[in-house]
Amino acid sequence: MARRKPSRTSKSKRKKGAKWFQGNIHMVMILKLLLMLVLLFLSRILFYLFNLGYFSSLSLVELLRIFVIGIRFDLSALLIINAPFILMNAIPFKFRYHKIYQVVANIFYYTVNIVALMGNFVDSIYFRFTLKRTTADIFQYLEVGGDFDKLVPQFLMDFWYILLVWIFFIVLLVYIGTRFSVVAPAGARKGFDFKFYTFNTIVFVVVAGLSVIGFRGGLQLRPISLVTAGNYTTAKNVPLLLNTPFALVKTFRHERLNEVTWFRKEKELANVYSPIHRGKSTGFKQLNVVIIIMESFSREHIGSLNHALENGRYQGFTPFMDSLIRQGLYFDAFANGKTSIQGIPAVLSSIPSLMNESFIQSNYASGKYTSIAGLLKSKGYTSAFFHGGTNGTMGFDSYTKLVGFDHYYGRSEYNNERDYDGKWGIRDEEFFQFTARTLNGFKQPFVASVFSLSSHHPYFVPGKYAHIFRKGKLPIQQSIMYSDYSLGEFFHTIQHMPWYKNTLFVITADHTSEGYYPYYQSDVGQYAIPLLFYKPGSKMHGKSPLIAQQTDIMPTVLDYLGYERDFLAFGNDLFDSTDVHFSIHYISGLYGLVKNDHYLEFDGTKATSIYDLKQDPLQKTNLVNKTNEKQKKMELFMKAFIQQYNNRIVENRLILEDR
Repeated sequence: MARRKPSRTSKSKRKKGAKWFQGNIHMVMILKLLLMLVLLFLSRILFYLFNLGYFSSLSLVELLRIFVIGIRFDLSALLIINAPFILMNAIPFKFRYHKIYQVVANIFYYTVNIVALMGNFVDSIYFRFTLKRTTADIFQYLEVGGDFDKLVPQFLMDFWYILLVWIFFIVLLVYIGTRFSVVAPAGARKGFDFKFYTFNTIVFVVVAGLSVIGFRGGLQLRPISLVTAGNYTTAKNVPLLLNTPFALVKTFRHERLNEVTWFRKEKELANVYSPIHRGKSTGFKQLNVVIIIMESFSREHIGSLNHALENGRYQGFTPFMDSLIRQGLYFDAFANGKTSIQGIPAVLSSIPSLMNESFIQSNYASGKYTSIAGLLKSKGYTSAFFHGGTNGTMGFDSYTKLVGFDHYYGRSEYNNERDYDGKWGIRDEEFFQFTARTLNGFKQPFVASVFSLSSHHPYFVPGKYAHIFRKGKLPIQQSIMYSDYSLGEFFHTIQHMPWYKNTLFVITADHTSEGYYPYYQSDVGQYAIPLLFYKPGSKMHGKSPLIAQQTDIMPTVLDYLGYERDFLAFGNDLFDSTDVHFSIHYISGLYGLVKNDHYLEFDGTKATSIYDLKQDPLQKTNLVNKTNEKQKKMELFMKAFIQQYNNRIVENRLILEDR
């Protein structure tokens, strides 16, 4: 009997049976994106399994929490890298149904997502060497060669199973993805169809809006970034919560540091400069520590520090600060940067931002680093960071969580909008009092930092004080008086609290404001800030002649307490006169170094200027190549500092592992 030829209908049914979904273009797009989201989630599980030893201390509950929260970062990365694919399918035009057009859209979809998966799987092994997710600085490595052509074959030989897992995921992506196909609706085959264009335009707007929210990771003040992961887990576990595509896209346009090798031997380098601080064996003092960072409190605003101005008639704008300076140990200090987001990590983590961007906004924000709070945690300290700004401002909540602070108190925690200044956050007077009450509820010992707010543009001063606080030559100065008054009221409140006399207070500024007098407009003076150490009832008094900087605060406090463990800080102990004392900053491609009464500017390879600050405080006479011995010594020190800074950050060596 002759075989019956299959009917065209049965062929069609089998062909349709090979598809799992045929139809609406938006639904097909969503299904394909969900498929990739699932694969990203599965790749995180494999990342964990391949590095099980490193994450072995995680409890099951914490592990599940990280996996769930990680979906937020996966979704952000997914929507960013697939933005062209989403656009191609969401635009409200009929040509999107054309066969060739869909082929192009799908080629993009598979290509970009295959590469994204590759990044995740490469990091499953590469993480062992860097302890962080790969960021965009990898492209610099490719640009300069770095024996990449030799490393890739060796990597594939040593970790061939990663290649097989990646191929398996590619097969899953392509096989499942091709089960979804687009079918043009009837309206797409007509000429102009008002209903079709109206509906699809509305859908396009909705898709675009949801995509933007997804890109940002939600509706919060700032888009999520690498440092945001610190809100949810410890620095050690941040790489598990992140994914490699997210780390790459969020750092692609960011600056990358160059590793340098001016000093070939570590011992030779350390002899010139080392950020490693050896622990003390003098016995630990369990004092509370309160670090107060005053917004834009330039040294220029403080009357007691500027007796020479206006022929001795200069009053300044900080009467309380003037009175407190007479009771503590004061240093003429310099900020390590020009913005708050540079100043906070310098003060609390002893890490300056020697880049065009802040360290905590850089490629390296997801690496391992700590703070005074993180280090004192092992001594039983409770820690908190107070800032009256809107939660999420400059990522301070994420940063402080990442570096070990137990609590963050911002505008949300204050929870009283009647005291909102309408611009930045809660007024200083009320927020300082809130801080005092909150600290009084802490168990001792504690370490806390409070960052003021009101002396920030537009320089808010409550109406009831408008005719009480003087205006000055700069718009900021009346608000400086208000913030100084708020600081004074804070001390007036806490001096009656039981923990007050057992507390070391540190008062400084995050950065300077604009300057009025010539010195404070100079290259050096524009970084001039106060630094005061005050311990009630102690013999800590006077004015030190030593050069100081923000990064000195953490090592000074730890050494004063008698912290016995080794730690890393890019500053020195100000109470040790035998230590090397200097200040360093970076701006517009130039490093600045203040050391031994001289100021050197360095372009990364050579000195461009050097000034004698004693003879030339306004830096008018460039002595470059005229003071060869002094210049050579400062250049050598600068190179050692940059090498320690750059290489440790790039290699993720900002924490000394327990020995």
